[in-house]
Amino acid sequence: MTAVEFKNNQLYLNGQVDFDNAQQIYQQGLVQLKQQQSWPIQVNLSNLKHGNTLVLAIFIQWLRASPSMQSLKLTAVPEKMRGIIRASNLQQLLEA
Repeated sequence: MTAVEFKNNQLYLNGQVDFDNAQQIYQQGLVQLKQQQSWPIQVNLSNLKHGNTLVLAIFIQWLRASPSMQSLKLTAVPEKMRGIIRASNLQQLLEA
C-alpha cells in the first residue's frame, strides 16, 4: 500500500507508485499541500520502494500547485530517480 503523510514540514511518500495508484497518490498529496501554511516543504522519498518517472510526474504536478517553483524540494531520492532527474536537467528540484 502506498500512502502520503505529512509530518515535520515534510511530505512523505511511502510504498510504491504505479499506474494503478498514481492518481490517488497525487490527490492525497495535493490535499496535504493545500493545508500547509509554512513553505518550503520537502518531499521525502526515503520510504519509497522504487523511484520512477511516475513519481517525478506527480512531484511536478504538486510543484505546479504550490506557491512558487522553490516551494517544494525532493529529499532522500533513490539513485535511479536521481539519474532520471539529471537526464531531464531538473537538478534544481533536489534538496541541496
